[in-house]
Amino acid sequence: MSDKPLKPTEKELEILQILWEYDAVSVKDVHESLGGEAMNGYTTILKLMQIMTEKGLVSRERSGKLHLYKAELSQESTRQQMVDKMIDTVFQGSAAQLVLSALGNNRSSKEELLEIRKYLEKLEGGSHE
Repeated sequence: MSDKPLKPTEKELEILQILWEYDAVSVKDVHESLGGEAMNGYTTILKLMQIMTEKGLVSRERSGKLHLYKAELSQESTRQQMVDKMIDTVFQGSAAQLVLSALGNNRSSKEELLEIRKYLEKLEGGSHE
């Protein structure tokens, strides 16, 4: 795999979410998790997962007659890559603008705000835990 950050597409991210949740799964499992034929064709999901294997996003191993797929990237590293890219491209390098924009949508619960406060205190070195 190259050192270049991998950029999963929106559909690839949907598949990765399933792989992160269940560890190793078959194409059939992913297909069903994504809504089956009503939402996505089986062959489309198969082709996407083959492309993801070529890109290094997932690995494939044989288990009897099945091929099982596993995420090669952790959920946290993928999130961080995407946040870093968003900060650079959408917020002109300002993490503060990203946070202010995210908090400005008024969807944060009191519990989430408390967790954010604790994290900021920890970053500032003022945590008393």
